[in-house]
Amino acid sequence: MFDLLAIGDATLDTFLVIDEATLNCDLQAHHCQLCFNYADKIPIRDSAQSVGGNAANVAVGARRLGLQTALISDLGDDQNGRLIKEQMEKEKVDTGNVRLLPKKATRYAVVLNYKSERTILSYYSDRQYRLPPLPPTKWIFYTSLGKTFENLQIGLIKHLTKNKEIKLAVNPGSYEIKKGAVEFKKILPYTEILFVNKEEAEALAGHAKSTLDTIKKLHQLGAKKVVLTDGHSGSFASDGRNCHSMGIYPVAAVGKTGAGDAYTGGFLSAVICGENLEAAMRWGTANATGVIQKLGAQKGLLTRSGIASLIKKYPKINPVIVA
Repeated sequence: MFDLLAIGDATLDTFLVIDEATLNCDLQAHHCQLCFNYADKIPIRDSAQSVGGNAANVAVGARRLGLQTALISDLGDDQNGRLIKEQMEKEKVDTGNVRLLPKKATRYAVVLNYKSERTILSYYSDRQYRLPPLPPTKWIFYTSLGKTFENLQIGLIKHLTKNKEIKLAVNPGSYEIKKGAVEFKKILPYTEILFVNKEEAEALAGHAKSTLDTIKKLHQLGAKKVVLTDGHSGSFASDGRNCHSMGIYPVAAVGKTGAGDAYTGGFLSAVICGENLEAAMRWGTANATGVIQKLGAQKGLLTRSGIASLIKKYPKINPVIVA
């Protein structure tokens, strides 16, 4: 029996920390462009490689917090795919349902870091997704896939219908939101917790007057609990009765890649461990704080003692009821 099965694409991420570039912003400073002169050589201050992808990040994060986790993912039978699988095994994440597909490439991304923000160049490989036979589990985390995700999702809905004791947490990827939102929304009535950032939430909910209105619309689509992260503005978590807001911990960010996955892994692990919504927000905030202080999506993921230490360090930053 696993505590959590994480279903989604995994990637190998290469991080490049840009030393010099031209950053152009409009007067409101809301829309920024990272600009390079054509054919220039751009200095790189630092670089790193890391396994990434929402499913892999959350599986590793929950494992470091003491849960039994497994990754369900299709990788190419190439050097990157074997490296990802090996890294998951080093983190003690079960890889029994990780498939290495012959003559297929593994997804990868190049992440440009500038002033702690990131621009991501992603490579997608064609997949024919399907849901493999799943081992017994308490929770499933279903997240970012590409084209043909609908096939796997149909199988997942059937599995949840037959196994009503399993709880589902969901975080949509960019393809599900931009290309497959109509089909993706069919999973929401089966969803115990929906994790989204502000932009994802607005894309799913459509026009809304406020963040609270957006959260209300996501509940109406079927999600029992909604967790919304909003960068420097912190996070919101709603159970349909009360909505809480929590600020971020004031630390300097090295890179922000994986912060949302770290929050998700911390929050979800707390819930699986029997903690209430407010405690789950603290776990999520602490875990995201750990990640943004390192380069890469997994290096800064915390243990329970690390989370407890950060929560103790910032006792005045707590969830408050806003609706």
